[in-house]
Amino acid sequence: MARISGVDLPREKRIEIGLTYVYGIGRASSNRLLKEANVDPDTRVRDLTDDEVRRITAAIEADHQLIEGDLRREVAMNIKRLQESVTGEAFLSAVRRQRPTQGQEKVPRRP
Repeated sequence: MARISGVDLPREKRIEIGLTYVYGIGRASSNRLLKEANVDPDTRVRDLTDDEVRRITAAIEADHQLIEGDLRREVAMNIKRLQESVTGEAFLSAVRRQRPTQGQEKVPRRP
């Protein structure tokens, strides 16, 4: 089983799709990373060699792309910063109270 950035990739998926299980890597960045690592996107995760896994990991590190824990931490800090700012009042209304902004109602009134 391939383990990249602390995530076990599903064995039966193609590596192009399997990489998207890593938080912060989508289809576009998955294809770009595989091209940089010179790995065929149609290869199944179970068929990856140790060398290919190392090349993919090296491509992720060389790309300086935030993934997994670092990305989650940055998103959490951005949310906290917006919650504390004065201009984030609409954001607070929507997130903390789970209500729509701009005066809309959650459930439409019945006549």
